[in-house]
Amino acid sequence: MSFSAEVKEELGKHISSSRHCQLAEMAAFLHFCGQIQKDAEGEITLQLVTENIAVVRKCFTILNKTFNIDTASLEKECYDNHRNAVYSIVFREEEQIMTLLQAVKLIDSNGVLHAMRDAVNPLIVKSPCCQRSFIRGAYLCCGSMSDPGKSYHLELVCSNRIQAEQLRELLVGFDLNAKIVSRKKYQVVYIKEGANISDFLNVCEAHISLMNFENLRILKEVGNSINRRVNCETANSQKTVSASVKQVQGIHKIQKYYGFSNLSKALREMAEVRLEYPDANLKELGQYLDPPVGKSGVNHRLRKLSEIAESIKP
Repeated sequence: MSFSAEVKEELGKHISSSRHCQLAEMAAFLHFCGQIQKDAEGEITLQLVTENIAVVRKCFTILNKTFNIDTASLEKECYDNHRNAVYSIVFREEEQIMTLLQAVKLIDSNGVLHAMRDAVNPLIVKSPCCQRSFIRGAYLCCGSMSDPGKSYHLELVCSNRIQAEQLRELLVGFDLNAKIVSRKKYQVVYIKEGANISDFLNVCEAHISLMNFENLRILKEVGNSINRRVNCETANSQKTVSASVKQVQGIHKIQKYYGFSNLSKALREMAEVRLEYPDANLKELGQYLDPPVGKSGVNHRLRKLSEIAESIKP
């Protein structure tokens, strides 16, 4: 099971104790998964269509707890040799449909039915606890998250800009840096920073997933830190070796065409020490001199030797 699926599995089991929070989550299901159909005889059918079995289970739980509805039917269509399935929770009793739509304010006091893909009524998400429930329901319906061990990316796919803007505003209200991008015919609300995704899981009250996310995040950060250090040390070692090879070649040139006897005592000693210890770094070379010399002193003498080598025309 992917990390995203684990999050949905946990959220699917989280049932709010307050009726208004249950309504907020049901509103998210209807706005993101719902559709109303009318047949030739004028009979209305309400459907909640999803690929996520966690949404199905949670819908039936909320319907039973909040509305005492247990007559909705479940239909299932399978694709790709039964590996993928689409579930439809179907309501055919008009009284139940009206009760449900009025409760989530898709039908106003004047009896006007609002489009399901419009923004949810602000009264439904008035309080922070209901906002959390609505966001939780939205993620169950249209959200996904990448494996935090590989990258940080969370997104909620909305059918239009109105939905996306309202969802983004709710997330921003919890100090989450959510943004919107167009993708084909959809509007995608996304979060990319690891700290923000961690906060999102906290907002949704997915506490087990939050703990797992932080553990994976720590392991990833430690691994990245080790890789950076290894790369830095490797680069420094390669730089030291390259400089040493060039210095040794220059000293051999001085020895052959110029002679150590023509060097000052300090430069001659430096040349001899470098030939004897070709793999030593500047600090180590300074310790081999008598008296010892610091890194800057060693670097100065080696630079002088390089200048003399470059000036020699064999």
